[in-house]
Amino acid sequence: MSSSPSSRIAGLYLITRESADTAALLRVVGAAISGGARLIQYRDKSGDPRRRMQQAQALRALCREQECLLIVNDDVALAAAVDADGVHLGADDGSVAEARAVLGPERIIGVSCYNRLELATAAAGAGADYVAFGAFFSSATKPGAVTAAPQLLCEARSLGVPLVAIGGINADNGRVLVRAGADALAVLAAVWDAEDSAAAAARIKQLFNEQDP
Repeated sequence: MSSSPSSRIAGLYLITRESADTAALLRVVGAAISGGARLIQYRDKSGDPRRRMQQAQALRALCREQECLLIVNDDVALAAAVDADGVHLGADDGSVAEARAVLGPERIIGVSCYNRLELATAAAGAGADYVAFGAFFSSATKPGAVTAAPQLLCEARSLGVPLVAIGGINADNGRVLVRAGADALAVLAAVWDAEDSAAAAARIKQLFNEQDP
């Protein structure tokens, strides 16, 4: 890989919606990639190991074909098994060091830091390739999530790692987060609930091309 892991964390970061319909899953992800998504996070809490393996493998093939990055949510072993580009760790998913020992130096390791700058400082110090904050807006995916303010992104710029914003983000409210310092916007419903997933992705991607007035 010619570029460092951290340099590739930018733009629209699509999180998958849990579905037993793999064909439909791939259709939406493919449309989002055509609209400008640069990272895909496979998130499936079904507890069905066969389905998770099959879907992760299919997404890996699609992402490789489209030159898009695949990150696996929570599961280091699955990320390694399908040769994903990395893993995203939550609060109870093990340490950066443990994930790095399995995945090696070239894979991406992201860490959820919620609304706590101290967690992000520790993660960056441990070698995380990006840190994620949120929820910035209400989200049906995690209705009880802690809330974060855009100012947190400004404060975290000094950490020297890419910042991912998550939680209820769409093309209307994401602009303030990009201006506050988000390198990537992690999105689920704004793309999955749209009639035209590619167009929805393109609108969010455009936020990164806008200039401050």
